[in-house]
Amino acid sequence: LGLGNINLSNLLAAGASDPGLGDVMADKSVVLLFLTGGPSQIETFDPKMTAPAEFRSITGDLATSVPGVHFGGTFPRLARLADRMAVVRSFTHGNSNHTGGVEDVIRGLNPTGAGMGSVVSRIRGTTDPKHGMPVHVYLAREEEDPQFNKERIRLQDAAGPAQLGSAYGAFNPLGGGHFSSSLSLNIGRTRLDDRRALRRALDRLSRRVDADGVMDSIDRFEQQALDLVLGKSKDAFDLGQEDPALVEKYDTGRFNTALRIESRPSTLGHQMLLARRLCEVGCRFITIHNPGWDMHGGNTQFNMPFGMERLGRPVDQAVATFLEDVEDRGLSDKILLVITGEFGRTPKLKPDGGRDHWPRLSTLAFAGGGLKMGQAIGQSSSRAEEPRTKPLTPENLFATILHLLFDIPALRLQPGLPRQITALIEREEPIGELF
Repeated sequence: LGLGNINLSNLLAAGASDPGLGDVMADKSVVLLFLTGGPSQIETFDPKMTAPAEFRSITGDLATSVPGVHFGGTFPRLARLADRMAVVRSFTHGNSNHTGGVEDVIRGLNPTGAGMGSVVSRIRGTTDPKHGMPVHVYLAREEEDPQFNKERIRLQDAAGPAQLGSAYGAFNPLGGGHFSSSLSLNIGRTRLDDRRALRRALDRLSRRVDADGVMDSIDRFEQQALDLVLGKSKDAFDLGQEDPALVEKYDTGRFNTALRIESRPSTLGHQMLLARRLCEVGCRFITIHNPGWDMHGGNTQFNMPFGMERLGRPVDQAVATFLEDVEDRGLSDKILLVITGEFGRTPKLKPDGGRDHWPRLSTLAFAGGGLKMGQAIGQSSSRAEEPRTKPLTPENLFATILHLLFDIPALRLQPGLPRQITALIEREEPIGELF
């Protein structure tokens, strides 16, 4: 496999010598499910069924396990698990442009211009010292639909490291980025696509390394690099290691989420399962891209009823299975799931069933992380137009994540952090109801 071409050991050594602050980081991870295009706040977690007909949820509503809290009609399983979630009904910002909205939310409006995961990587260090796994991972899929692909690239770029430097960018298994180039294997694309051949080659390499006693002589960074390619960290990306019955529970492939092509089976369930596996081996911030939520209606976009059937149903299955899975494994307090998008949708339904961009009120929900669940935080106006209570912003979202992941008082005392990150820690207020 051309092991000489893998220069990850140098990268890990560099990562270990950077000002990573693992001793002030909690044993927790964040999975950010980003619904690109802008999910409707009404058809997700704020259905407004007492509003006039043109303002209420087109998919109806469902009573949840939390008294007085209702979800949109395509979330039946999540409605039953609402006691494990906290939905925010006063999340807002001011950017109605797709690119700007994605940037504002995924960056938490922080002054470095980097995505939240990149900032976490800069504070923590780029790799987990035990497993060699990247701290920051971006999960997406190859997209044939040009609209979905545009959304994928938009989120990927916005989540990048900006002025922090490329070392703090996300590891993207699809390719690209600092980690991906460091893990390049010297084989042709055809052979790489043959997973059985790749597995056989890796197994032969692993046996050869063991037989030659290489592990006894290399330094810890070279061993860490080999572990990432050959060991348990590599296995984290292999869903074949899971119980087939559990993989089937996660599998959302029966849902066709296509917009402009004939068929696009949903892979969200397997992405959620992969995220759980990555959290277990040291990843601390994982972004999952889920496209198609720009439901304007008309001839080129989903409208709300059709779009929520195509996209809402797989989200319901994948997220509900994830919540049940992490609970069964005792990981609910260690993994925080965040669900959001770049903005919400216009409260008044258009004649064709679509809704346009609306940043004044947006979708935001949490699950797990040891935070206070089973609640709706904040209130919106009677027609879901704007917050009726204290507005919560992307800055509050990011501050919540930082307070979850780090010992903030201890972090304030650490030398070597960029001034902008220090200012971010000092300035922002987390969502108090969650703590």
